[in-house]
Amino acid sequence: MLKQHLQFKLSQKLSPQQIQLMKLIQLPTQAFEQRLKQELEENPALESGKEENDAGEDDFSDTYDEGSDSESIDAEDINIDDYLSDDEIPDYRTQTSNYSADDDEKSVPYASGTSFNQHLINQLNTFYLSDDEWAIAEFLVGSIDESGYIRRPLSDILDDLAFTQNIYTEEEQIERVLKIVQELDPSGVGARSLEECLIIQLKRKEPTESITLAINILEKSFEQFIKKHYQKLLQKHNISEDELKIAISEIEKLNPKPGGSYSGNTRIIEHIVPDFSIKIVDGELELNLNGRNAPDLHVSREYSNMLLGYKNAKDKSKSQKDTVMFIKQKLDAAKWFIDAIRQRQQTLFITMNAIMHYQKEYFLTGDERKLRPMILKDIADTIDMDVSTVSRVANSKYVDTPYGTKLIKEYFSESMKNEQGEDVSTKEIKKILETVIKEEEKKKPLTDDKLAAILKEKGYPIARRTVAKYREQLDIPVARLRKQI
Repeated sequence: MLKQHLQFKLSQKLSPQQIQLMKLIQLPTQAFEQRLKQELEENPALESGKEENDAGEDDFSDTYDEGSDSESIDAEDINIDDYLSDDEIPDYRTQTSNYSADDDEKSVPYASGTSFNQHLINQLNTFYLSDDEWAIAEFLVGSIDESGYIRRPLSDILDDLAFTQNIYTEEEQIERVLKIVQELDPSGVGARSLEECLIIQLKRKEPTESITLAINILEKSFEQFIKKHYQKLLQKHNISEDELKIAISEIEKLNPKPGGSYSGNTRIIEHIVPDFSIKIVDGELELNLNGRNAPDLHVSREYSNMLLGYKNAKDKSKSQKDTVMFIKQKLDAAKWFIDAIRQRQQTLFITMNAIMHYQKEYFLTGDERKLRPMILKDIADTIDMDVSTVSRVANSKYVDTPYGTKLIKEYFSESMKNEQGEDVSTKEIKKILETVIKEEEKKKPLTDDKLAAILKEKGYPIARRTVAKYREQLDIPVARLRKQI
């Protein structure tokens, strides 16, 4: 028998407007501009326009309406005038001193030119090659990765030539053609290992005693060289410390990734546009929101007239009703989008303002040791917003400071207690660790145990494994690999 029953359940659901706002908050400036452009193309009721009056000099908080209405707009009582561009400028178009004047240079330049692969193919035209040799050379060039290496064994390339190119050859011939490919520029391209890459570059140089010794070391003692077993190198090659130092200096001048040096390489070029800027004015911090985040938007006058025409019409046909429903939908979307942008501006500024004041000592001095321990919840509690909102702002936004352009999330760090029981930022400890390693004696670099002991003396009692973790996060090698002659 079928049983039926009623159940009451409370649940939270996000409205489409809230979802739209969260997505907009997450976007950095460049992506936001693309989203704005898309909305303007898709919604004919939404228009953009230049500022006609610069009279708006109100405080930033006055720029936003805290009670943004995100409810559906009814055709009979929609207040179009609040969203029209008229002599009296609405508050969402008011420009305040909190926006930086960076409206120029809105187009992002991208590099163009010949690809790295084509650059190498063009050079092959200068060699006299048979048809088979050309096909093999072209295949080898196509196997070179963005760093300039051929990572695949010649046996695999031999099989691929047979199956995909219908070329049957021997590994010896592939090896001969590879030698030709390795003569291309940049020097070292086409190498199968770091050792081979460095040797190719050294052999291109004018031969000297130090170059010859460097080649000899790489060919006969590569393992000892990369592990920095300098005493073994001195004994094996029967040379002095000065001779070894000069040879190592020659090797250090080489490029371990020759492909990366080609300016026409088809890599993605990331153009960072700061979302905020912080300046020090008369000893006080001044925060500005990038002006690109404050577009001038208004509802289309033409669409409002169409709606008013429908309201004034005596006879309303079905087609007119369908038309007004479309107009209503577009006007709704335009209003929601303008309100969402207004709330986005407010959220971005309030969040970054809280971060700036939380890390005031750092922003005034630029000393990373002054960074306070700060987690997302600290800022969320300060501005009375959700942690996820702070995360959306911090993860994808950049701030231009007197000390460089930084990703906002870099200012967040965990804390640990020093010997005085005070909370200190892990970034502060990393900075001190980096300074200690920088000042160490390079002939006898400090081990992780010694580094832990030094940090303890400075009032930071942390374990050796924690030192190792921080060192790896700073991309600093172990003591043995930091050793110099």
